[in-house]
Amino acid sequence: MDTKKYVIKQISVFSENRPGRLAAIAHALGEENVNILAFSIAEADGFGVVRALVDHPEKAKKKLVALGFNVAFTDVIAVRMKDKPGGLYEIAKLLGDANINIEYSYAYSGKEGAVLILRVDQVDDAIKKISAFGVQLIESSVFH
Repeated sequence: MDTKKYVIKQISVFSENRPGRLAAIAHALGEENVNILAFSIAEADGFGVVRALVDHPEKAKKKLVALGFNVAFTDVIAVRMKDKPGGLYEIAKLLGDANINIEYSYAYSGKEGAVLILRVDQVDDAIKKISAFGVQLIESSVFH
């Protein structure tokens, strides 16, 4: 199985947690015509991490770094989960039973159903387990 087609390049932007920082990031990406498809924000000790799936990650990184932001790429996967009670449990149990740790996740729900974005410690193993279980993974080409 070619697991590479399911690995999505997420950008992580590290910034002071203060008014206007998210607006600055969003404005910069808009200027570059980079679409934000999903994102989450985490905060710790006055700093924030904006994690985002964008349609042009390299272009986004270049623009944000030029503006002084610290930006890194992280490999994540996207899983189409059941958009009903127990949908998250099914995926979390599958990975837990396989001894694959979920480092963090975020989700979105749209007209095509719910999608769970996962950062796991064993990407290839997670892709294989999820696929073997019959759960649909979303190819990275959908996002980039």
